[in-house]
Amino acid sequence: MGTLLNNASGFGLMLFTIGTLVTAYIAIWYQRLATTLQGRKLERRPLEHYPSISVVRPVRGADVGAEENFTASLDTGYPGDVETLFVFDSADDPGLPIAERVVAAHRQAGRSGKAKVVVAGAPPRGWTGKLNAMRVGMAHARGELIAFGDSDTRPSREVLPALVETLMRTPGAGSTFAPVLVDQEAKAGGDALYALMQNALYSPLAAERAGTSRQLPFIMGQLMVFKREALRDIGGVGAAKGQLVDDMYLGKRVAEVGYKNVMVQQPLHIATGGMTLKQFMPVYRRWMMFSKNGLPFSFTWRQWLQGGAYFVALISTVVALVSGHFAAAIMPATSLALIGVSLLSLNRLYGGAAMPLRLAWAPWVLYLLAPVIMVKNLFKKQVDWRGRIYQLDNAAALVEEADAAPALASATGAMHAFRHAA
Repeated sequence: MGTLLNNASGFGLMLFTIGTLVTAYIAIWYQRLATTLQGRKLERRPLEHYPSISVVRPVRGADVGAEENFTASLDTGYPGDVETLFVFDSADDPGLPIAERVVAAHRQAGRSGKAKVVVAGAPPRGWTGKLNAMRVGMAHARGELIAFGDSDTRPSREVLPALVETLMRTPGAGSTFAPVLVDQEAKAGGDALYALMQNALYSPLAAERAGTSRQLPFIMGQLMVFKREALRDIGGVGAAKGQLVDDMYLGKRVAEVGYKNVMVQQPLHIATGGMTLKQFMPVYRRWMMFSKNGLPFSFTWRQWLQGGAYFVALISTVVALVSGHFAAAIMPATSLALIGVSLLSLNRLYGGAAMPLRLAWAPWVLYLLAPVIMVKNLFKKQVDWRGRIYQLDNAAALVEEADAAPALASATGAMHAFRHAA
């Protein structure tokens, strides 16, 4: 190796050095995230009294595993009074009969907790369908605390009690939320990419940024609980009118008026199943839009740096090989390999399933797709989300809403219910 490098040109040595620096950075950052994840303690401190809580679950379409998701959402494990409101846009929604069947079975079995189905109607201009469902759900809610949960989640019996315990025990807390975990084995390429995006990119970074206080200036709100006074002080959920990303924005407003957003340790499971690479692309687009609109640069700069490291390593490897500096390509290629392996490892450390060998290419493709999505978002200022098309401005906020695609069942089937909570 030394002889090869001594004979290499200054250009080759530069490429080798770049690869060495990228490798060192990736190794250090991976170790930092891995240490954070390995230090997690899923501890709970029960309350003497659990306040009543209303859980509003906006629903549009029939998600993958919808019946199992709805059933799990009613089996809360919450020691206090709890009511669950499934809120739909329309009585014709294909998910509504599923929810009604689950609610009827819950009542017939005499299980704890109340549940009912509510039809909200189409959202007014400037409101996303989900935000409108949250608004209507709040009008029906009777609990002392208000929670909002996504329809594609499958919560365990630990997560809602943990959210309330943390909210009530943390001085100054206005909201709590649960980090997402995709724990099922990937069946297709989109499943693999979605799991890595959640389990290896977003959630470990959120845990590291939150630190020991578990506080963040925003909410990743697939399941979030608010004190009513915190919602009152920000003007209610209507404060997010005009925003594509309601949860992150509401969390931002909660922090701005002086409350804390606290992330619990207990993860919230999201059900997946058979999403293809093609079906993943619009999901990736929305997530990058969400990040642009809802996440502060103090959080996202690490992701930009990781993405930059990937492309520096990739370009350096290709240039070294094409120019004949084969020894110089060793370190950039090593860093490129380490980037993918580190994502696979973080996915496992966080609690995700082992990646099938046939899908082991996923971490490298996840980064490779990012510039394509960024360019598309730059020129295409709209997103198709659960059968509705939202026009966006340069800041990824709502401009106006076009008519939804007429075939809701078709739209939701194509999306396979892989969406962000916003």
